[in-house]
Amino acid sequence: MTPEAKLKRLKDLVSEVWDLHMAAAVLSWDQETYMPPRGAAARGQQLSTISRLAHIKATDEEIGRLLDDLAPLAAQWNPDSDEARLVKVTRREYEKNTKVPADFVAEESRVTSEALMAWREAKAKADFGLFEPHLARIVALKKQYAEFFAPYDHIYDPLLDDFEPGLKTADVQRIFNALRPQQVALVQAIAQRPQPDDRFLHQPFDVQKQWDFGVEVITAFGFDWARGRQDKSAHPFTTAFSVDDVRITTRIEPDFLGTGLFGTMHECGHALYELGVAPELERTPLGHGASLAIHESQSRLWENLVGRSRAFWEHFYPRLQDTFPTQLGNVDLETFYRGINRVSPSLIRTEADEATYNLHIMLRLELEIGLLEGTIAVKDLPEVWRAKMKEYLGVAPSNDAEGVLQDIHWSMGSIGYFSTYALGNLISAQWWQKMEEDIPDLEAQIRRGEFGELLDWLRAHVHRHGAKFEPQELVQRVVGTGIDPEPYMRYLWAKYGEIYGL
Repeated sequence: MTPEAKLKRLKDLVSEVWDLHMAAAVLSWDQETYMPPRGAAARGQQLSTISRLAHIKATDEEIGRLLDDLAPLAAQWNPDSDEARLVKVTRREYEKNTKVPADFVAEESRVTSEALMAWREAKAKADFGLFEPHLARIVALKKQYAEFFAPYDHIYDPLLDDFEPGLKTADVQRIFNALRPQQVALVQAIAQRPQPDDRFLHQPFDVQKQWDFGVEVITAFGFDWARGRQDKSAHPFTTAFSVDDVRITTRIEPDFLGTGLFGTMHECGHALYELGVAPELERTPLGHGASLAIHESQSRLWENLVGRSRAFWEHFYPRLQDTFPTQLGNVDLETFYRGINRVSPSLIRTEADEATYNLHIMLRLELEIGLLEGTIAVKDLPEVWRAKMKEYLGVAPSNDAEGVLQDIHWSMGSIGYFSTYALGNLISAQWWQKMEEDIPDLEAQIRRGEFGELLDWLRAHVHRHGAKFEPQELVQRVVGTGIDPEPYMRYLWAKYGEIYGL
């Protein structure tokens, strides 16, 4: 077989794995949007079967032989070429996959599918006890999973690596240790200042009108409705079945404007990333976002650096006032801008302001590490959560729904995920700093409701590369440094210094 034929054969094999994962993604999307509650057991079995088949195909010995045969040739190729990166990333995934038994993958898929439905009931009833046995099983499985990769520097490393390739627990702790005192100092300084009024956000807002306004905004951002759609779910998320089929969901509160509005912008940021991956990378391990932190940098950039900016609302606020004249007709632009950027320690991560959000993430990272190390027991999580919230943010939940049950991630087995949210915040400011250098009139364009050049920049520098580069490498290539908290802190101090007169 010629080298060209071997490369084609490798692509054919990994494309079959890709197709199975996408089929599972369709089932998962349906489970979150339209599936009736009693379909959970059967859906769990279906997902388990597909996950097992995908894992068997991903660990086929033929893939290993092809990778061995192609290694000497790949060493001679341009290291940044699609072909060289395909071999490199496939090798990395193959070596990880072959350490994990197919039966384990099937069992984890079944357990998490059942846990998801249990979490929904537990959250609705604010009763952690209904979810506790499912989470205990998930934590046990995650400990077992980590052992497949022993020896490791830290038991959390293998889980983190699934979401942030190449990043270690020590790396994240180092970044957070540099970030935490600066964020605490900012929050403490803000706490000494008078608070902006945001009561106008907490009143009845027609749900359909909220939906329609969100659609208008993300259409302006560049969301392609011929290649995407939006639905409702209990916890907003984005999923991609192909570069031409990307789905987002949102959640709208009838008595609070912020949830649906900023959640829609956030998920659109994720979708724009998936829609921007180079088509030639599709159906390969390169055909998706580089990591969860890079993904989060896109969602947070559109939600916050664009969507909470004064320039953005100078363009869109008259339209929002026209949509809700009774609620906002007498609220001027400056009051609205300050209100949507009010800093106030809160219970719910997804509704946290920019200045306190990362503290929610640091809390979750600490809990996850404790669960894996065995220093925190699953049964104690509600009380530990309350204590940590009081320590980190000075507030404590009154029930499990607004505390330990608020996030969907653990029910899906996504332990190792949370730090990517905060890392994404940091990276978003690094992209923005570079964009302002490359697009001097960026703010003026946003003020005019023009987002084409901004999206084009992201397409060229971030989106099109898919997973060709590891996250730290991609950031280094674009901005010249690795993940760095300083640009984000400069952004926060500048923005909130102006709002609060610091």
